[in-house]
Amino acid sequence: MPADVDAPDKVAYGLTFHQLAIVATGALIFYGAWRTLHTVVPAPVLVGTGVVLGGLVIGLALGRRDGLSMDIWLLHAIRHTRTPRSLAAANSAADPGTPDWIETPKSGRMPLPAPLRLPADAIDDDGEISLGGARAAIVGTTTVNLALRTPDEQAALIEGWGRWLNSLSTPTQIVVSAQPVDLTSHSRALAAAADTQPHPQLRGACADYAEFLGDLAARRDPLRRQVLVVNRTAAGETNHAARRRADDTVRALTGIGVSPRVLNGAAVTAALTSAADPYRPPRPGGLAAPDAVITAAAPSRTRTKRRKA
Repeated sequence: MPADVDAPDKVAYGLTFHQLAIVATGALIFYGAWRTLHTVVPAPVLVGTGVVLGGLVIGLALGRRDGLSMDIWLLHAIRHTRTPRSLAAANSAADPGTPDWIETPKSGRMPLPAPLRLPADAIDDDGEISLGGARAAIVGTTTVNLALRTPDEQAALIEGWGRWLNSLSTPTQIVVSAQPVDLTSHSRALAAAADTQPHPQLRGACADYAEFLGDLAARRDPLRRQVLVVNRTAAGETNHAARRRADDTVRALTGIGVSPRVLNGAAVTAALTSAADPYRPPRPGGLAAPDAVITAAAPSRTRTKRRKA
């Protein structure tokens, strides 16, 4: 049995049905061109064109990039180039056009923003995500290093992992991503806190550690690994079934040596924001909820006493 159970079956000559279809299509195109042009175009030109076409077809059938076959990758690339770059939450299909107070260029067509369609409708305070007719909850967990365990411990961990996988009855997604770590801000914070330490040795240790973090951020690109487990509800289940499945996931994964926790609303928002743009540092203070009222502190007024002349 192959290690990749999702790998397509080989039909003939070590090629899958998809690859054979690409090769057959290229052969039919060359045969049709030969039958049509062999009396008009010299044979060497047709043979040279056939060699170039054959190389392109073989590369398209056998090539792979980013885990995808070359034809599917090119299809995604074409679709990406034709996708609008500007998206808006409002429905721009019913928009009559550009407002009069916007100065549009004289030549060329002004691209309007396309409607933004998100699979998630809302995020509750307890972390449940509304997906239209279904709901989901996210569990954030750490990893475990099997290389540091004995063979018996490795077998026990794998058996516990297998029991959790066998207990799943609804679609579950496991996302493992690497995200950059902002050591520069930590270095600045430690350097600023070094002068407030009560002892000279503590001040020296804090300053040395701040310098070490700054040098590490300048020479390296440190990354951290984030593991998210998304639990979804099945059809006809209650609203809090996703949260209950997330709690079951936490109890099952705790026994294999990791530290899982169910993410609340703020943590889920931060995780989804980081997934959309993993290379931008998070905003200080987090993001406000859609229904949150944002207020600013009133400026302090200083009263001055007037002296009588």
